[in-house]
Amino acid sequence: MLAIHSMTNANEISLQLDSTLRDLPMWEVQFELHLPGNTLIRSFEEEPLLPGIILTKNQYFVGMISRQRFFEHMSRPYSFGLFSMRPIEALYNFLQPEMCIFDQDMTIVEANQMALQRSPQLVYEPIIVKTQSDQYSIVDFHQLLLANSQIHALTLNQLQRVEEQSQLAKAGFRDLKKNYSRLLQNEKMAALGQLVAGIAHEVNNPVNFITGNLIHATQYIDDLFELINLYRQHYPKPVAEIQTAIAQSEFEFIINDLPHLLNSMSTGCERISQIVRSLRNFSRLDESDRKIANIHEGIDSTLLILQSRLKPHNKHPSISIIKEYGNLPLVDCYPGLLNQVFMNLIANAIDALEESMSNSPELLTKPQIQIRTENTNNQQVMIRIADNGPGIPEDVKKRLFDPFFTTKPVGKGTGLGLSICHQIIVEKHGGQMYCVSTVGKGAEFIIHLPVNSQQSLVS
Repeated sequence: MLAIHSMTNANEISLQLDSTLRDLPMWEVQFELHLPGNTLIRSFEEEPLLPGIILTKNQYFVGMISRQRFFEHMSRPYSFGLFSMRPIEALYNFLQPEMCIFDQDMTIVEANQMALQRSPQLVYEPIIVKTQSDQYSIVDFHQLLLANSQIHALTLNQLQRVEEQSQLAKAGFRDLKKNYSRLLQNEKMAALGQLVAGIAHEVNNPVNFITGNLIHATQYIDDLFELINLYRQHYPKPVAEIQTAIAQSEFEFIINDLPHLLNSMSTGCERISQIVRSLRNFSRLDESDRKIANIHEGIDSTLLILQSRLKPHNKHPSISIIKEYGNLPLVDCYPGLLNQVFMNLIANAIDALEESMSNSPELLTKPQIQIRTENTNNQQVMIRIADNGPGIPEDVKKRLFDPFFTTKPVGKGTGLGLSICHQIIVEKHGGQMYCVSTVGKGAEFIIHLPVNSQQSLVS
């Protein structure tokens, strides 16, 4: 059975701040589990935008299989021959796909936030929407992101009108700011989800494929070399044509260099895997709960993400990172939120150094960021992030952690970064965060973090 709703782009739909999933375009493509697997192939080929297919048994909802999971599995060796003619139920039972089911009355903002909390492997999977009559439809995850972006724009427009006219009540204005903060967090999580999931799916899979095949390739080459050595033992004097071919191909060099070449390829694959693991460690999309974590690992992962901004560019010298790590204990915290704080503070330091180098290049020839950690009394750790940039004036320093306060040009700063960082450290972890700065001598942000933040928040 094939029934498809009008697939209008989410940007062309008139949405409100409280719009729900029922306002989004949905797909209704259903197949019974007893049908052969190749019927799914035809449906996906006929509808190139179709994100997934709803599966039923005796017209009752069973589950869903997405385009990505289907073609990812069917492209593997033997999968097409194994499942194309068998009932869809065999493939579904083998995959056992996880599903994300939301009620049609859930707001788009809330649905987007919950969808982005899924693991990186599931972040691009479509959303299943359930109606009050127990009917099921599918919403493309990208349509959900587009709708969320439209609501984000509506929020910004309303905030601008409120600030210009000053006619909105304070309670409603706080709700708008809260909504804007949540939308901004959703966008950051979306960016991280796209980054991590994209790398995990687009890089990890081929790297694993190459690494696995390198093992077999190495064995095959060893077998061929052994076979060639046997030929040399039993036929020590080959004919002239073979001798000429050996000389022209530099055969001896190939024998000596080929193992080194394969070893280099294996080393390169391992390096790519390390980068992917570091990105996953930074984002922590699958670790939203409190846990015991290593602070230094979070800082190092953040520095790896920002590595390209530390290199020389646009006639600016490279930015040096000076790390002075103390012997820190493991900290009971929200690792993903702390990594967001590190990202914001280090990125702001880089922005300040770049601005200083652009405005007065002769005054800053050796830009640097110093990161120091210290175990103060076995109950608290201290983290210092300092730069040797232009510094922060006293009147600006007093408002650093105020929501929506920014000194950056329009379009480059929202004024929420440091406010959110302060909220994460103080409210989420029971710690302290403040800034020490002198104009012309750089700025330093200091964080005091309890080793056991749960006890600190209770007390």
